[in-house]
Amino acid sequence: MIILYTGNGKGKTTAALGQMYRAIGQGMRVCIIQFIKGKWKTGEMLASQSFSNNLTFKTMGEGFTWNSKDINKDIEAARFAWETAKDSINSSKYDMVILDELTYLIKYKIITNEEVIEFLKNRPNNIHIIITGRDASNELIEVSDLVTEMKEIKHPYKSGIEAIKGIEY
Repeated sequence: MIILYTGNGKGKTTAALGQMYRAIGQGMRVCIIQFIKGKWKTGEMLASQSFSNNLTFKTMGEGFTWNSKDINKDIEAARFAWETAKDSINSSKYDMVILDELTYLIKYKIITNEEVIEFLKNRPNNIHIIITGRDASNELIEVSDLVTEMKEIKHPYKSGIEAIKGIEY
């Protein structure tokens, strides 16, 4: 299956990680590729060390592109992460690959929507792919088997509260 978590609300990565826990509980091998999170020591990356037998965790981005000091370096890292994702999906090493924040690579034109859709249509059939990120294209929604949109009702950031350890990262 291809599962897509999109929308402006919080919880897309969290939902994907819930799927990861479920899959690991069933003995499946999971790979997570984070395209944007960068050098942050996220709670999910730290917790993943407990699942080293069935979980591969690859934080590959340079951080949030809107804070970039070198956009070309960010683009290069994101393209490398996309190549790594494709290799991971095609490797037969995993039963599930999570592509966390992949939609941003499309939005910022680092990779094309067509390239992603074509790859997903021609992927191996024996692997589940979970994609997260805002602004999913209509084509990405169409190629997905399950799509959930997270809707923001209220968020503390709008009240001036910065990212909170254990909540946002």
